Amino acid sequence: MTETQPRSAAGASTGSSSSGGRPALVWWRPDTWPMRVLAPLGYWASTRLIMIMMVFQTHEDSTGEVNRLYQSWAHILQGGSYPIGDTTWQYPPGAAGVMLAPLAIPGVNYVLGFIVVTLLADLVVMAALLRYGTRPERSLAGAWVWLLMLPLMLFIPYARYDVIVTFFAVLALLWLQGRPWLGGGMAALGAMIKVWPAFAVFGAPRGRSLWQVVVGFVAAAGSLVAIAALLFKGSFGFLDEQGNRGVEYESLPGSALLVAHHFGYQGRIEYRFGSLEVVGPYVDEIGKAMLVASVVGFCWLLLWRLRARTFSAATPADAALAVVLVFITTSRVISPQYLIWVAGIGAVCLSFKSTTQRPIVGILVLATAMTSVEFPLFFQSLINGSAGFQALLLARNVLLLVATVWSCVRLWRSTVPGRRHRHAAA
Repeated sequence: MTETQPRSAAGASTGSSSSGGRPALVWWRPDTWPMRVLAPLGYWASTRLIMIMMVFQTHEDSTGEVNRLYQSWAHILQGGSYPIGDTTWQYPPGAAGVMLAPLAIPGVNYVLGFIVVTLLADLVVMAALLRYGTRPERSLAGAWVWLLMLPLMLFIPYARYDVIVTFFAVLALLWLQGRPWLGGGMAALGAMIKVWPAFAVFGAPRGRSLWQVVVGFVAAAGSLVAIAALLFKGSFGFLDEQGNRGVEYESLPGSALLVAHHFGYQGRIEYRFGSLEVVGPYVDEIGKAMLVASVVGFCWLLLWRLRARTFSAATPADAALAVVLVFITTSRVISPQYLIWVAGIGAVCLSFKSTTQRPIVGILVLATAMTSVEFPLFFQSLINGSAGFQALLLARNVLLLVATVWSCVRLWRSTVPGRRHRHAAA
């Protein structure tokens, strides 16, 4: 007994074991990683290899957007200008960094460089969710959501740059409490690439940390805008092209018009402003109505922000998911890669045991699987007028609408005191 006591004491002093006799988890020492960490890593490696193979083996022109658009934009940006006058360039100034990043990968062509950058962003998101999920009062369910939802989209995550954008939103949400200024800065960098990561700070709790979030956000956004204006011409030309967009066929009203075509609606699908849009009667009025719906949705979210009083650790992520869903369902455009956004935010939500969004994330997993059936698997059939696949697209959008309303309701009930609570406090 006298020999074992010093050994135990020595083990405790070096940190080689944790309570219960298990080795302490040290992130830079893989031999200390438990199976609950090793299993997700193995799943990530195998699924991502298959997804990358799909990029090159699928019969669809999966690398077309990267090869034709991203690469051509990168060459223009190398000359010191944004793609001025290009109707397909509809992104904020920070997107220049994403387009140029693949050129910094040595020894590979642009497409391979883009995949390397996207793969690294995916890996960092997964590692961050794993590390965060092993903490007390946290859960690894979030890491599994990210690991499972991306493969449901087949090759899409590695053929678009939305994983890179989601990287900034996920890190912003994870850092929002412990490092609020850094969380605000990451949200701003993401917003300067594709606007929506700004919603990561919408649910930040009140108090001193909120001011740190705001300072970090403003400082990062201002710095990036100044750098973009200094290095490139036409930093904000994207605003004109974004405003010209119509009703895209995958949006909520667009899918309804496709189904209405089988009941006599006279409309067609055309390629305009970088996407396939519905052209026909009432489309302009529907587009304006969707803008009104977006304004109404964000007015409700502002009301929630003013009325919310009870903030848990999960509230910023829960609020971000609700805001992004409102943004998606009221938009005139919905693309398959938008599901990457909700995969990342939903993963952060489920990293907290106190989240209110667990059933909403379940709906989004189903919506993601349905999206892959519509695109890329049976895209041509849908475009050619298949009633079944068009009905599936509409059903997917109805699911997204249900998820949006339910997410907002659960967010409100968990943070805004009810009448009874207010009377009791009085």
